[in-house]
Amino acid sequence: IGNLHQIGELQHQSLWNLSKKYGPVMHMKLGKVPTVILSSSDTARQALKDHDLDCCSRPTLAGPKALSYNYLDIGFSPFNEYWKDIRKLAVMELFSNKKVHSIQPIKDEEVKKLMDSMAESASQQTPVNLNVKLLTLTASVVCRATFGVTFEDTLLSDNNLGEIVREAYEMMASFSASDFIPYVGWIIDRFTGLLGRREKSVGDLDAFYEQMFDMHKEEKERMSEDFVDMLLRLMKEETVIGNGKLTRNHIKAILMDVLLGGVDSSSITMTWAMTELARNPRVMKKVQSEIRNQLGNKSKISIDDTDKLSYLKMVIKETWRLHPPAPLLGPKEVINEFEINGYVIQPKTMLQVNVWAIGRDPDTWKDPEMFLPERFLDSNIDTKGQNFELLPFGGGR
Repeated sequence: IGNLHQIGELQHQSLWNLSKKYGPVMHMKLGKVPTVILSSSDTARQALKDHDLDCCSRPTLAGPKALSYNYLDIGFSPFNEYWKDIRKLAVMELFSNKKVHSIQPIKDEEVKKLMDSMAESASQQTPVNLNVKLLTLTASVVCRATFGVTFEDTLLSDNNLGEIVREAYEMMASFSASDFIPYVGWIIDRFTGLLGRREKSVGDLDAFYEQMFDMHKEEKERMSEDFVDMLLRLMKEETVIGNGKLTRNHIKAILMDVLLGGVDSSSITMTWAMTELARNPRVMKKVQSEIRNQLGNKSKISIDDTDKLSYLKMVIKETWRLHPPAPLLGPKEVINEFEINGYVIQPKTMLQVNVWAIGRDPDTWKDPEMFLPERFLDSNIDTKGQNFELLPFGGGR
């Protein structure tokens, strides 16, 4: 079993504690799989920038394989022509500036619904579960902006959104025995119940995707084409992506990326930001003061308005530093031999970057356990993947 017995339920914390003893480059054996864990900004830069092409593929893992319909999504596809084509499609259709601005009215409407709901709870002096509220907010925006449907009309609205999304994340990141112990690992997964949970998670998400397809078939009279319409049209036109035609399973895998990446990561960040503001009244007062001074009595904040809120942006960066949406970046597989800090990393090694540990590295951050947004004052550190001290969304290919 190698070092598997040293990995606790919170993998990133177990690996962080081990790195404090063994250093920022750790070689471990997870069962039969050679694994290197990187826990500093310098080692992350060497892997994700200097040797990006040497470790830009993905390992074969049971959880991602099942949820991505055999690696047909963007996040877990091997580095090949299909990955390049599907990533280009997503950037053009989902993440362009034009698309981001076009969904602003949807975000405004959903935020207003949230604020009205919170105001009503306040007037009745009833407690609010922020986690549920913010998860519903992000799901509503994603469903309307990307899938062209309202959240309330989907299977996810049946009071089980959080359960489905979080379970899918857990199945994606779980340590499956079949990944690390050949021949008998799947038997262990069946006895522990992991296999059954994974199959249920895949089934729940598959039912949602099928519902999306059915709803788009029924609503043929659309004023504009949404992302699902576009993918269904490309499938009907037998468009070639990579080396094959786009199929139903390809679309489901891409929708998985949009759903899990868009819903949970945003709600996690907002929940942690509100938690830290509640823990730190000084910071909360400063944020409130900035918003009131800069925006006055405006009832609605636009994208352009946020450019004036420099301290709020520092709060968000500090939230990402301490509470990254993905504490461990998605695992990579080494393609070609290279070195980090003098250590030779062999092909077929699984490589993981512990972003949670980097955010707490005393060699990078002064008083790393303190929530101190002012540390980003006069700092050029951003979150685009080139400043390796802060990698909430990863870096490299």
